[in-house]
Amino acid sequence: AAVLLLALAGVVRAGPMASVGEVAVHDAWARASIGRMRTSAVYLTLEVTGEQVDRLIAAASPVAKTAGLHSHVMDGEVARMRPVAAIEIAPGAPTVLERGGLHIMLTGLKQPLVEGETVPLSLTFERAGTVEFEVPIKGMASSMSHDARPPAHEPATH
Repeated sequence: AAVLLLALAGVVRAGPMASVGEVAVHDAWARASIGRMRTSAVYLTLEVTGEQVDRLIAAASPVAKTAGLHSHVMDGEVARMRPVAAIEIAPGAPTVLERGGLHIMLTGLKQPLVEGETVPLSLTFERAGTVEFEVPIKGMASSMSHDARPPAHEPATH
């Protein structure tokens, strides 16, 4: 029914990039690293295909020392990234990880992330388990599925 509603709304979504249990991962992409920066971010959409809430509780990639779950919060007029313990995914409403909001922060990159290549990513969900897949790397100026505007603030460190 959801696919029919999306089709009627003029939105055609291909199948998920990855899925595990009742969680589907759509539209994942990683930001190409810039210069000698050893950080990047992954953005994606998560959907529960069943009736029960699930939570993203961990992420990992062999190309990064850590892959943490983060959110942007405003501290006065400054956007700051803060770690979050988990990201809830409720049935019936996709959870979007995007610039300026929830995202997966890759820190301690062991190699540059080059536009046009892919990066391996593992996501662990509280109920569904773990899924591993390849995430395309895109440049900041490329057309991106969630938000094509440049970020308001993306610090190099935490």
